[in-house]
Amino acid sequence: MVTTDVVIVGAGPTGLALGIDLARRGVAALVVEKAAGLFPGSRGKGIQPRTMEVFDDLGVVDAIRAAGGPYPTQLFWRDGRPAGEHRMFDPAEAGEDSPYPEPWMVPQWRTQEILAGRLAELGGRIAFGHEVTGLTRDDDGVTLSLADGTALRARYAVAADGGRSTVRRALGVPMTGESVDPYPMLVADVRITGLGRDHWHVFPPRGDGADFLALCPLAGTDDFQVSARFPEGDAVDVSADGVRALIADRSHLAAEDVTEVRWASDFRPRAALADRFRDGRVLLAGDAAHVHSPAGGQGLNTSVQDAYNLGWKLAAVVSGEAPAALLDSYEEERRPIAAGVLGLSTGVHHGQVRRGAATRQLGLGYRDSSLTRETRRAPAGVRAGDRAPDGTVSGVRLFDAFRGPHWTLLALDTPAPDLAGAPVRVVAGAAPAGYGPGLLLVRPDGYLAWAGDTAEGLAAHAAGAGLRAAP
Repeated sequence: MVTTDVVIVGAGPTGLALGIDLARRGVAALVVEKAAGLFPGSRGKGIQPRTMEVFDDLGVVDAIRAAGGPYPTQLFWRDGRPAGEHRMFDPAEAGEDSPYPEPWMVPQWRTQEILAGRLAELGGRIAFGHEVTGLTRDDDGVTLSLADGTALRARYAVAADGGRSTVRRALGVPMTGESVDPYPMLVADVRITGLGRDHWHVFPPRGDGADFLALCPLAGTDDFQVSARFPEGDAVDVSADGVRALIADRSHLAAEDVTEVRWASDFRPRAALADRFRDGRVLLAGDAAHVHSPAGGQGLNTSVQDAYNLGWKLAAVVSGEAPAALLDSYEEERRPIAAGVLGLSTGVHHGQVRRGAATRQLGLGYRDSSLTRETRRAPAGVRAGDRAPDGTVSGVRLFDAFRGPHWTLLALDTPAPDLAGAPVRVVAGAAPAGYGPGLLLVRPDGYLAWAGDTAEGLAAHAAGAGLRAAP
């Protein structure tokens, strides 16, 4: 029987991001994936600004930027002629506090390749072709049964195995949700001749809205992503001939203009949320915990940020720096976020919410968390629980200071306490834009855990939040 500290079930963006975070913290973790290789399709192609910041910290943002590009303007067609343009996202400008202002397009298969490469670079492991069929738990850990009759033993397990999660079902954790759209959908990756790559081509429905088609050039590739909707009750033909016939029927293109169909899948948009994100030594993350409509590009991003929230907490518990109770804060913090984002995704799907500040996810935070405490008498700028923005303090870029698995203490227009022996990086100087004066303790995932006018109460709160060798 193979034994390890953490088994992560699923080698999608969630499992890979978590694997990276644990590997850089020295935690023995194994990612297991039932498929023979990484997911081959484009599905989740939008990387939101907050996830770009996460990727910055995980060491992959340069590769992500090189692999993708900005979203193109939509070009609407009618009767074979261009009929107007539309910008999908509200514009945003880069500032010192937010260096990645707008969504970045990278097909999911490429994002996963980059994450898997980073995981390997850090010494992490992925076991492909290993299907988990069940699990048992005891006071000391989790035993996962595999389809080949072998087993894995771990102190903790994380279900990152998608919306049909085998692990979640084995736990008996219900997922409550609803259909977002009764119309079946198709998504596919194709190669097309005779269609420009400067626009996202949209062919509006001709009747009741069920025959929508869009062809989006996938940045960094020669592919287009096909998105299509079908009448309720229709069977979706995902064969190469079926995809070609679909494009020929709904656009001015001919079937032979589609030179290759690289991947295709059908789905029905839905929104669902697991009743709990932790069941003892097993935690749920990503689509195993919440399933979104693809509208607004929220699913992959919320999933990666689940991993980012969970990674430092699991590492602190496994290493003995924090009690197991710290893991309760994962569900406490992430489930309300997921619930809110589900509503946002559904609103975007129905045209009730624009793709703007809310979908960029920079404003999400944990002000109500038990790990958060704001003690300043007159706080200005960001508060405890908020994302810590970028900026410059005494010539030091804050995102450079935050990068890595450590905690950071900002002493802004306030004397810094003596932190001899504490694993905390101190940055002292004048408060940059977006910040007010005070002492601000920044968690490893870039959120403010504590803020005070003086260091009184800092040590006690830091220890309770998982920083055992607290100042």
